[in-house]
Amino acid sequence: MDGKLIIFSAPSGSGKTTIVKHLLSENSNLGFSISACTRDRRGRSEENGKDYYFLTPDDFKHKIDAGEFVEWEEVYTGAFYGTLKAEIQRVWDSGKHVLFDVDVQGGLKLKQYYGDKALAVFVKVPDEETLRQRLIGRGSETEESLSKRLFKVHFEMSFQDQFDVILVNDELETSLQKAQKLVDNFVQRNEVPEKGMII
Repeated sequence: MDGKLIIFSAPSGSGKTTIVKHLLSENSNLGFSISACTRDRRGRSEENGKDYYFLTPDDFKHKIDAGEFVEWEEVYTGAFYGTLKAEIQRVWDSGKHVLFDVDVQGGLKLKQYYGDKALAVFVKVPDEETLRQRLIGRGSETEESLSKRLFKVHFEMSFQDQFDVILVNDELETSLQKAQKLVDNFVQRNEVPEKGMII
């Protein structure tokens, strides 16, 4: 099997994780790429090797130096996230295509590294007010953290035209259908929309 990569990236609150989880549940030929990070596990619900590969900062830096990451970044001071080359190979070896739920910068790095083997999808909401309401609806944002997230959203939105396709997540059911069609066209026929196309 010629393994491919399908990358979903988006500003926080745009719904990419919901889309990715749906695609995983509906497509047995897709495998999820588990990211590596240096943050602590959240409670008992998170498992190493299932939710993330939890590494110490020293381990993470050692793997950077050894060239083991396709992409990585220091999201906040001392907080590293990245995609291990071995993780992509693990999914391919299982006979599946790799599905990613990564931030915007990571998505672009993956696309740059894998080129035509990758489909990069930017997920966005119709407008900033919709995003603001979604973030508030989570109930986990303070005014300060909301302000920081929205600032980051503006920055991340400036990269949308560098993705293969922009998926506007207005009505969830429609968005899930569009995402499925993108995956089918790419996996089965190697079809990639015209760069920067909005659907």
